[in-house]
Amino acid sequence: MKLSDIGEFGLIKRLMPLVAAESPDLIVGPEDDAAVWRVGGQLIIATTDTMVDGVHFRSETGGWRDLGWKALAVNVSDVAAMGGTPTNALVTLCLPPELDVAAVDELYAGLMECAGEYGVMVVGGDVVRSQVIAVTVALFGAGTERDGQPALLLRNGAKAGDLIAVTGTLGDSAGGLRRMDDGAGGDDPLVGRHLRPTPRVATGQAAVAAGVRCGLDVSDGLLQDLGHVCEMSGLGAILQADAIPISDELRAAYPDEALGMACAGGEDYELLIVGSKDKIDSLPVTVIGEMVDGAGVRLIDDKGFDRAGWDAFQS
Repeated sequence: MKLSDIGEFGLIKRLMPLVAAESPDLIVGPEDDAAVWRVGGQLIIATTDTMVDGVHFRSETGGWRDLGWKALAVNVSDVAAMGGTPTNALVTLCLPPELDVAAVDELYAGLMECAGEYGVMVVGGDVVRSQVIAVTVALFGAGTERDGQPALLLRNGAKAGDLIAVTGTLGDSAGGLRRMDDGAGGDDPLVGRHLRPTPRVATGQAAVAAGVRCGLDVSDGLLQDLGHVCEMSGLGAILQADAIPISDELRAAYPDEALGMACAGGEDYELLIVGSKDKIDSLPVTVIGEMVDGAGVRLIDDKGFDRAGWDAFQS
């Protein structure tokens, strides 16, 4: 059996029993966007992500500053998806000896630009020799408690009747990647959305403060990520296709494909938030559907989209 046979999420399910542990200090394990544990009176949030040349970026096209931004931003988005505050980061660089030093300087310039934007301190890391360029960021954050209980956005926190909402617009990153393939540069708004995602830290924090307890970021595609909420909450979901927010730029560039990109494109790093109407109404989000009894995601639309998204070993 090969990794391509079971896919990314099949591999995760296979490995989770091997790392399962019980501790009174562990709040959230490997089943969510980030791990959370308690140290004294504080909740620590931790996440990590790796970007590999030829898989997540293309070194031959340059764009090192954008790579640095994105390498940290995708981790900041994981902390935002828990409703937390990003704090400290460790960075590991895997680099071939023939790489120009100027490229590394640019990469770190972009990384530190993102760190400054979101109040993150880069406090250490590692540099190793490698034939393939890769950047790994491990990010820590702080969570909050309400009435002595962890106040977090979790994938298993949905209830039947809860509204489903998202920040921003969806599909722009997928459109930007397509535009890059067609030769567009970083000044293209869709390309910019792909290269420099905007983590929604403030909205995640506002959701927690409003009492919302279910959410995640849209990294694998709206339908697939919402599917994680359905699976872990034991519910189904109904989405209204015409309510899904799509930018004017994406509609103009790909009028026939915009909805498909919004549903399955991935790497938007917007927040998907699920909660009762009275809590959702106070947030800067767009309501796109509702959690219901049952299983799986239904998209009410005349085009028949299936659940889809990014899988590291099958895409």
